[in-house]
Order: sequence, then structure tokens, then C-alpha cells
Amino acid sequence: MEVINILKVIFEEGFKYAILAFGVYLTYSILDFPDLSVDGTMPLGAITSAVLILQGCNPWLSLLVAFAAGCVAGTITGLLHVKLKIRPLLCGILVYTACLSVNLVLIKLGTGGQSIASIFGKSTIFNTFPASLIPSAVGGVVINKLVLLFILVVIVKVVIDLYLQTKSGMLLRATGSNEQYVKMLAKNPGVSKILGLALGNGLAALSGAVIAQSNETANTTMGTGMVVLGLSSVIIGLSLFKKLSFMKATTMVLFGTLIYRACLQIAVVLGLPSDYNRLLMAVLFVLALVFSGRFDKFTKKKVQNSASA
Repeated sequence: MEVINILKVIFEEGFKYAILAFGVYLTYSILDFPDLSVDGTMPLGAITSAVLILQGCNPWLSLLVAFAAGCVAGTITGLLHVKLKIRPLLCGILVYTACLSVNLVLIKLGTGGQSIASIFGKSTIFNTFPASLIPSAVGGVVINKLVLLFILVVIVKVVIDLYLQTKSGMLLRATGSNEQYVKMLAKNPGVSKILGLALGNGLAALSGAVIAQSNETANTTMGTGMVVLGLSSVIIGLSLFKKLSFMKATTMVLFGTLIYRACLQIAVVLGLPSDYNRLLMAVLFVLALVFSGRFDKFTKKKVQNSASA
């Protein structure tokens, strides 16, 4: 039973953060844009959703508003880069810094001056329709939250896959791969950049909203390290499974998130104090980068040997 509970935690946490990793995948892997504003837009979504629920808003509607808030922040990041020609890293830092104040103002306005938005006992997506239709437990294990999170992740993944097959999605890919080619097609790559950043940060905010409703609390510090988490998940997934041509990139990112969360959960089981969580996240990120580089070199060498043979 202990192993089952550990696996349950890994999958629940993995599904919650996979939505954020999908957003990072769009900006980092497809657009090739190192966006640091995720650390600010993730808690923006969480606080927006929690505050709206405290005001009596429908929890599902609060997810949409949180997503929209993240899209607005991502759009600002894109405008700073495209219109004002500011470097990507600086754009992310500027928006993240602005989000620190916005998040603080939102949470204080919505809670009457509190630094934490607590929604214990309030309606969330996990205790209202359609979650109420899911069996609460099977074999003594509570599964309703896990099942709902799985459904949410699958829906988000399918929507992203469908979008990337559209004309707009193809332009997004082309912008990240070859911006000059997009200009030759008489298209504006700046529009694709802004759209991609808006969607990426919207997904980060949506992830924050889901996490806030799952934990029944939100605060301004919950976004710390989210860029590292998202990048690690993307790099691990794309590095480990890129040889599996039948697997979509979003599926690889999902598995990468589960592996990353599994590493963190194993550390907890082994007794690592929670004070070291951020340090462990940084170490895992470094290992993911190193492993990714070596894996690429190994693959390239293998291809060259096969060609020479």
C-alpha cells in the first residue's frame, strides 16, 4: 500500500506540473525562446483562480480566467521582445519582476490583506461536477483527484497537438527553426513569437490554477523554481524518448515530468529534508543538461559510425 501511495503522489504531482511543462515546451523547444517569466505567471494563475473562488466564482471559469491572465503576461513578454527589441532573457526577467507586484496586489485585494489565499472548504474542480461523477476510491486508494488530473492533462495535450498541426502551429514551428524562412513566406515571425509566448505562459498560469485548487491554497512564492522544473521535464523527456518516432513530443514531455517528479519523491521517501527541495531541483536540472549533451554526442557518433560502415 505504501508503494501505491507513493506512485499516486508521483502521478498526481506529475500531471499537475505537466501542464506547465507543455507551456515551457512551446517557448523553449519550439520557439527557442528562454522565457523566465514562467516563475511569475505560474503563481499569477494560482492566485487569480484562488481569489476568484473566494469571491464565489465557478472554479472551472476561474481556470479560464487564470489562463487568460497568463496569456496577457506572455503577450507583454512578446511585445517587449518584438516591438522594443529587448533580449529574451531580459524580457522574461522584466515580466517576472512585474508579476511579483501584481501577484502581491491581487492576493491582498482578494483576501483582505492576507499573504496566502486559502480556499479550504470552497468549491473546486475536484469536489464539484463533473469530478463528483468519478468514484472517490478504489481498493482503499483515493483516485478521484488522480483521474480528473489525468483527464485534464490529456485534454490539454490533445489540444496542443491539434494546434501544432494547424497553419498557425506550423508557422510557430517555422519561426523557432528558421525565422528568415517565415519572412520569405510573407509572414510576420513577430506575431508567432507573441502568440507562442502567450500560449506558453497561459499554460503555466493554468497549471498554477490547477495546483492552487488541488492544494486549496495559493501564495506569491509558489512559482519559485518553476522555470527549472519545466526545462528539466522538457529536456529529460525529449532526450530519453526522442528515438521513439511514434511518440509525440508532448507525450515525451509528460513522461519527462513524471520522471522528474519521481526523482523528487524518491528523495522525500529517503528522508531528504524539504529545505533542500530547490537545491535538488537545480541538481536534477544540471544532470538533465549533462545527460542531454552526452546523449546527443553518443547518437551523433553512432550515426557517423553507421554511415562510415
